[in-house]
Amino acid sequence: MILRFFSFLILLWIIGFAWFAIDLPRPADDDAHTGSVVVLTGGAGRIDRALDILEAKTAGRLLISGVDRDVKPAELAAEYDRPDALFDCCIDLGFQAVDTRSNALEIARWAARRGDKSVRLVTSDWHMRRARLELERAMQPDVLILSDAVQTQPSLRTLFTEYNKYLMRRLAALAGV
Repeated sequence: MILRFFSFLILLWIIGFAWFAIDLPRPADDDAHTGSVVVLTGGAGRIDRALDILEAKTAGRLLISGVDRDVKPAELAAEYDRPDALFDCCIDLGFQAVDTRSNALEIARWAARRGDKSVRLVTSDWHMRRARLELERAMQPDVLILSDAVQTQPSLRTLFTEYNKYLMRRLAALAGV
């Protein structure tokens, strides 16, 4: 009986992993409007995508969450080939976050201060499910979260690691932790 139970759990894990790896989240429509856009640092293309959204005026303000404390706005403007004025007027840098959970808390506090009713979450496709889960847990329930995944070619190892992190956070959420 115990062997069947563990076999069943392994089968569930395999099916879940297959779903996770095959059906990665996708980008949002380019013309979707939100109050602001938030991006988690750490992956190629994420900040570029968020800057494109801001420049297209489909979001009013941008938070880059998880920025290293030594980074200055002018350095980011130069690295991403954007005018300093864009960073001065419309971009906030978040220096408090060190992981996905603290990204979500930083974003939730920032959005609450702004009174946002909708945010567009930008992160890598393989990271989106866990980032969104954390953000949903941290954010006020009346705030709409629009997922905007940056398409990547993740390795099997990245998918394996992220799926297990996602699964553990999903189980922790169910347990109320």
